[in-house]
Amino acid sequence: MNLRENWRVVVLALLLVGSGTILFTPGLIAGSTGPTNLQYGLELDGGTRIRAPVVGMTAEPVSYGGFEDSSQISAARQQIANDLGVELRDVYLRPEAGTAEVFTDSVNRTEFVSALNDAGIQSAEGGRVTTDDVRDGVTESTRNQITDVLNRKLEATGLTAGSVTTATTVDGTNYIVIEAPNQDPDELRNLISDRGVVTVYARYPGENGTMEEQPVITYEDLKSVGAPEQNDRGTWQVPVVLNQQAAGRFTNVMVDNGFTGSGAGSPECGGDSRNDAGHCLVLVSEGNVTSTFSVAPSLANSIESGDFADDPRFVMTTGSRAEAREVSVDLQAGSLRAPLDFEESQVFSLEPALAERFKLNSLLTGIVAVLAVSGVVYLRYGEPKVALPMILTALAEVVLLLGFVAAVRLPLDLSHIAGFIAVIGTGVDDLIIIADEVMAEGGATSSRVFQSRFRKAFWVIGAAAATTIIAMSPLAVLSLGDLRGFAIVTILGVLIGVLITRPAYGDILRSLTTGEH
Repeated sequence: MNLRENWRVVVLALLLVGSGTILFTPGLIAGSTGPTNLQYGLELDGGTRIRAPVVGMTAEPVSYGGFEDSSQISAARQQIANDLGVELRDVYLRPEAGTAEVFTDSVNRTEFVSALNDAGIQSAEGGRVTTDDVRDGVTESTRNQITDVLNRKLEATGLTAGSVTTATTVDGTNYIVIEAPNQDPDELRNLISDRGVVTVYARYPGENGTMEEQPVITYEDLKSVGAPEQNDRGTWQVPVVLNQQAAGRFTNVMVDNGFTGSGAGSPECGGDSRNDAGHCLVLVSEGNVTSTFSVAPSLANSIESGDFADDPRFVMTTGSRAEAREVSVDLQAGSLRAPLDFEESQVFSLEPALAERFKLNSLLTGIVAVLAVSGVVYLRYGEPKVALPMILTALAEVVLLLGFVAAVRLPLDLSHIAGFIAVIGTGVDDLIIIADEVMAEGGATSSRVFQSRFRKAFWVIGAAAATTIIAMSPLAVLSLGDLRGFAIVTILGVLIGVLITRPAYGDILRSLTTGEH
C-alpha cells in the first residue's frame, strides 16, 4: 500500500488503536469500573440529580468610593446584616467587583436597597441605590464558590463519580446541578442542604466574671483533616492539622487566656452546650454546638514547649459517629457562601436495577441499528466491496467517539446513546452519497476521475455537516436537559466523520474501485 496516497487510512487505524487502548485498558481512566473504561450517568447507573437555584439577591453595579479601608467595608457589612435582621454570613460585599449580595429569602428588594443606602453604598453613578440596581440571584463568583465546595463535599464522602456543575436556562435563571450515583434523594439533599459552617471557639472566663469567646479555627486555618475515628473511651473524634499561620494564632490564644495553665483539662467541658465556667473549646456546626472539649494536658505541654508549632495537630471530639462524619466533611469542604433554594428545585432519581435495564436495552438498540443499516446498505448496492467498507467505516466512527468519551470522562446517559444512533445514521448517509457519486455512470475508472467525483460529494457532505453543527450548537450550549447531551454527541460524531472517517473511506473506496493502491 502506498502510504503517501493512503495516509488517511493509516491515521484512522492509529486512532482506532488509541481508542481501543483507552476503552479496554484496565485502570487507565480513574473511576471506571466494568469491562470498559466508559463511565455512565444516572440514567445508566442509577442515582440522583438535584437542580436548584441559589437563594439571594444582587445589587450591581454599586460603588464603594466613600470607603477608605477594609475595616469600613466590614462595618458596612455588619450594619447591613443588622438592618435586615440576618446573620453576617448572609451579607457579602465585593468592592473590587462592584457587587453586594444578600443570601436570604426573607428580605425584599426595597429593604435591601434601604440597607445599602444607610450603609453608605452608592450606585455606579454615585447616587442612591435603587431597586433597578437589584436583581434576583447571585453572582457568578458565588455560584463558582458553591460548585467548588459541593464538589469537595462529594469527594470527602467518597462520591468520586459525582459531579457539580452550573446551568443556565433560556430565561437566564442560573442553577446548581448536583449528580451523585447510588444515592437516594434524601441522602443527597441532606448532604448538600447544610452550608457547612464549622468553627471552633475558645471560651474562657473573662473580666468581671463574664465568659468570653473568640473563633480560633475555621476552614481556612486547616492544612489537612483526617477521617473520623473512635478513641479508647468510645467517643468519636476528628484529627486535624493546622497551617503554620493558624498554629501561631491558636498558640497565642491558648497561652494568653490560660488554656495551657490551670485551664488545661478543664472538667467543665463536655456535652453539646456552651460552658459557663472553665476553659473549653466549643465546636459549632451550622450555628449549633456539636460538642465542647478541653485542652488535654499533653496538648497544653506541647503548646508551651513549642513542639505544637512544629507539628500543629490535635483531635476534635464529637458525641457520635454521625456528628464526627458531618464535621469531617464540612471541615474538608468548607462552607457554602449561600444556600440552595430547594423549594424551586428539580429532582431526578433512578434505581440502579432500572438503570441496568436501560443499559442493556441501549446496547440492544445500538446492535439493532447497526444490523438494520447494514441490511439496507447491502440491499442498496449488492456488492460486498462497497457495502462492507461502508459498514466498517461507520462502526469505526462509533469506536472513535466512544474512545473520546472515555478519555474526557463524559458520563453516558440515554441522550448520549440517542446521539450515537443518530451518528450511525448520518454517517452511513454521507457514505452513501460518496458511493453513489463515485459509482455513477459506470463508476470511476481512474484515480483522477475518482478524486473529481469524491471532491464533489465531499462538498455536499461538508455543507450538510456545517448545517448540522449550526443547528445543534444552541442545544449544546443552553441547559436544555437531555437535549444537550444529544447535541454534544451528534456534533462530535459529525466532526469525527468529516475530518477522519469520510476521507479514509474515500481512500478505501478508491483502492477497491480503481485498483490503484
